[in-house]
Amino acid sequence: MNGENLNDLHAFLAVAQERSFTRAAARLGLSQSTLSHTVRGLESRLGVRLLTRTTRSVAPTESGEQLMQAIGPQLEAIAAELAAVREYRDKPAGTIRITAIDIVADHLLWPRLRPLLRDYPELRIEIATDYRLVDVVSERFDVGVRLGDQVAQDMVAVRIGPEMRAAIAASPAYLAEHGTPSRIEDLARHQCITLRLTSGAIYAWELLMGGKVMPVKVDGQVTFTSAYQMMQAAIDGCGLVFVTEDALQPHVDAGRLAWVMEDHWPTWPGWHIYYPSRRESSRALKLVIDALRHPGPSR
Repeated sequence: MNGENLNDLHAFLAVAQERSFTRAAARLGLSQSTLSHTVRGLESRLGVRLLTRTTRSVAPTESGEQLMQAIGPQLEAIAAELAAVREYRDKPAGTIRITAIDIVADHLLWPRLRPLLRDYPELRIEIATDYRLVDVVSERFDVGVRLGDQVAQDMVAVRIGPEMRAAIAASPAYLAEHGTPSRIEDLARHQCITLRLTSGAIYAWELLMGGKVMPVKVDGQVTFTSAYQMMQAAIDGCGLVFVTEDALQPHVDAGRLAWVMEDHWPTWPGWHIYYPSRRESSRALKLVIDALRHPGPSR
């Protein structure tokens, strides 16, 4: 098969996976009209319709679904082998896509990865912040970052941070007005600043009770999708906040926040990067992993 037809297959596969000409065109760096013309040309040569198009959606037909399942793994394997060949150049190159929550991106990833950009000018790093457990394979990330106990067993997990505690804090002004909680039952009488996950659910605080970590449903007047806004709301006196101790520590040291309910803070297993083992061959990925690796044990 010549190179033009191989490119046509890549174009069809992108549209079928994205279910959108717009997103597929952005992914491939093409115009929508060029992409549409390419796919129609492929359909014409094959003599079958591969995609069903409406004004609102795009979906593969039965024959399109069969072709997508057949060629998808093959094209990914070819791309992986080509990337491996490119790695024989003098310096690591390519784009490493990472998914993590915002606090981890700021406190762990960026400080360690920033020097690589200067030392390896052909390396590109893309960090997407998200509060859900991302399937790095289906969403085409190279690695994800989550707590060690959240990583699927079929993934390679590498520790990038030590064990840590999650903590509760509030502003001195809030505590002076509303009192200081000491028991989990007290939380029902307090404003708790909540986090809405990407799934739409409100995150239940995981607190230590009787030696076990248990989820506790909390409520309050304000909800955010980022820990940074949650911490600022606590500083502004809007209620109690529950995030990692190291993220809160500077605000406590400065007197903007005060610790509460320390007996109920849980210890978490630390941040890990996770990725499928077949992607370990990339020199660029190995470079990123080595820069992030923590000296503690990994899975």
